[in-house]
Amino acid sequence: QLQLVESGGGLVQAGGSLRLSCAASGSAFSYYTIVWFHQPAGKERLGVSCIRASGGSTYYGDSVKGRFTISRDNAKSTVYLQLNDLKPEDTGAYFCAADMDYYCEDDQSPDASDFTAWGQGTQVTVSS
Repeated sequence: QLQLVESGGGLVQAGGSLRLSCAASGSAFSYYTIVWFHQPAGKERLGVSCIRASGGSTYYGDSVKGRFTISRDNAKSTVYLQLNDLKPEDTGAYFCAADMDYYCEDDQSPDASDFTAWGQGTQVTVSS
């Protein structure tokens, strides 16, 4: 099972940008689908973006389309989430999760219950 560590969160003004990283340790990273979830305080964890093992297909939630970009570098065992044009509603904890069998669909929001490997999260705070 992969061990995941998120980083890159912080405090930013509305309209600003951040790049989150999800670094993995363990074998076979290149075979895993990676998903980023967003969890505002007191609310459920929702999938915002997903990338397949090959990097060839991705998913974005409606609220982040055109603003967030997911990518991966299998040589570095890392997945990135570029957050642009940030809004106050993007505030919350961001978690990455991994699963070898999950298949990203461009019209299907990932369900947190499908994933067992999680990082500890990184906090993003967007001020208005």
